[in-house]
Amino acid sequence: MHAMQYELTLPADYDTGIIRARVSRIGHLLDDWEGLGLKAYLLRERGLHGSPVNQYAPFYLWNTVEGMNTFLWGGAFQGLSDDFGRPPVQQWTGLAYEEGGAVRSPARVAVRRRARVPDGVTLSEVMTEAVDEVGRLAREDGAVLAAAAVDSRGWEVVHFSLWEHDSPKADGDVFQVLHLSTPGLDRLPQGRQW
Repeated sequence: MHAMQYELTLPADYDTGIIRARVSRIGHLLDDWEGLGLKAYLLRERGLHGSPVNQYAPFYLWNTVEGMNTFLWGGAFQGLSDDFGRPPVQQWTGLAYEEGGAVRSPARVAVRRRARVPDGVTLSEVMTEAVDEVGRLAREDGAVLAAAAVDSRGWEVVHFSLWEHDSPKADGDVFQVLHLSTPGLDRLPQGRQW
């Protein structure tokens, strides 16, 4: 599993209805994308759920590198780049994935928490803690799914979870889920990934 996200931070007075309309118009285009486990079309709005910014920030869980690369180099990502400028794309290698008890429910919010891996720690312990946190999140009431991944270049762990209600039991940035594309959700490897 590979995780990926890019963020488009928008002006404070930006009409987020433009993003909602865009997702409504094109969100379905990845509903059958080969190699994609999940794409969550995410939006933060300034003043909601504690957000200081307006931000469009889709989050992806990929089953295959080929699917991810086809998205990035094959033209689909170019449309976003043409409309908003090319954003940096963060990528992480999968650590763990678990489905929650609400896995078949529509997701209302997502939570993303990024944490630096401190120098001098035992990496296996940090990664095991990340896997344990995925299990804890997946067991919480209303959890649709939870995942963790690591960027070993910048030594950062990302935790990502989807929730069927507006009261997630997770810390981090809270996003509204505008649409989910889940063509390969059932093929994402469950549990620890090493």
